Amino acid sequence: MDAGVVTEQQSIHNGGATAEDLEELYRARLDVFVRVAAAITGDRDSARDAVHDAFAASLRDLAAFRREAALESWVWTAVVNSARNQRRGRRRRLRHEDPAATPEATATAVPPLDPEIRAMVAALPERQRLMLFLRYFADLDYATIGAVTGVSTGTVSATLSAAHSALRTAMETGGHR
Repeated sequence: MDAGVVTEQQSIHNGGATAEDLEELYRARLDVFVRVAAAITGDRDSARDAVHDAFAASLRDLAAFRREAALESWVWTAVVNSARNQRRGRRRRLRHEDPAATPEATATAVPPLDPEIRAMVAALPERQRLMLFLRYFADLDYATIGAVTGVSTGTVSATLSAAHSALRTAMETGGHR
């Protein structure tokens, strides 16, 4: 069979997305995927593993992709879930090695920030942190964040508003202005 025919048939069976589309997304946005995954896992090496696992799973499951959402949204969902799984596994391993260890998905992977601001972001609830990372580090719009996290656009807006408010309050009480 001609390679062009296979690609066309694959494209028909997976809502139009091809392995080449995934590869193009990987090349274009790898740094952003890793940065957000690192913010979730708290570790850049785990983040890279999570992103690679997510892309491998996306490629393997490409036939399940339906164009109900953008390919990037579909992959973001896989990356976020993979990063969360990496974080959980890391926490379990660390607790097994040292029961007193309770690592937070802090900003060791977040672009350089003032250490106090980094601590304020790390203190936010997981959902607020995740939405902040997806909005400001991945530069995703509210609809895409909603698709990735499985919530409505209104919930994204409310969660980001709560995160902004919490950070503003923490900065005011911490003496930052």
